[in-house]
Amino acid sequence: MNQYLSNQFENLDKISKEYSNAFQSNKPFPFINFKNFFNEQYLNLILDNFPDLANTKKTHEFDTPRDKKKFVTNLGFSFPEKISNLINFLNSYEFLNFLQTLTGIKETLIPDPYFHGGGLHEIKRGGFLKIHSDFNYHPSLKLDRRLNLLIYLNKNWKSEYGGDLELWNKDMSKCEQKISPVFNSMVVFKTDDYSYHGHPDPIACPENVTRKSIALYYYSNGRPIEERNSKLTFHSTIYRNRKNSEENIETKMPEFKKLFGKIYLRKKTDI
Repeated sequence: MNQYLSNQFENLDKISKEYSNAFQSNKPFPFINFKNFFNEQYLNLILDNFPDLANTKKTHEFDTPRDKKKFVTNLGFSFPEKISNLINFLNSYEFLNFLQTLTGIKETLIPDPYFHGGGLHEIKRGGFLKIHSDFNYHPSLKLDRRLNLLIYLNKNWKSEYGGDLELWNKDMSKCEQKISPVFNSMVVFKTDDYSYHGHPDPIACPENVTRKSIALYYYSNGRPIEERNSKLTFHSTIYRNRKNSEENIETKMPEFKKLFGKIYLRKKTDI
């Protein structure tokens, strides 16, 4: 038996084929939410070893109109051992094959050894992440970002706390899915220029409770042209206003126009 997975999901080859159609047909963009995916005892150890990000030297903290959160991409390339072991499994050949079949992505999926933007995330009371599509190109690997994988670590999370992951449609007129960040849920979704998501409203958990997650991103060398916004090439995170809201976070975003070789021109573009 795989020590990381629950009995229900230990046969990854079978699970990937069984859920592939559901993943690829889900709206507003391909995604799936697996509940109780991991061995509960092992995930309890992950939670027990989750570091205090407020006292971690490599913690990145944001407090802007677009996001209010903390995350750590690595701890000097040394996550706590239990967490490191789980991440190594999620970046293994076995698990990459599972993702490849589940998602139907044709191009070979590649994990990120640098955890650029990924790693351990923690949101405190009042924190949020406005609706956005992610940066689409890894600055070091020079690869296209294709998948997000989120593991939630929040025991006894109550609905009144908020913090649901919201998935919005292409014209930002409707939230089509809400996913509660409860313990032992794993969400996998495709990322492209139109995969708008976030948890946009301040969470209302008690001061001694935080919204914890592990975030991993997967890449490929190239992607289908229909997944690209023709007005954009390589861009950072694009934030969008929710329709019928009073938000004012949508701006012209930086675009990196390739000139030749590894030379890029930075400019602003409308979305």
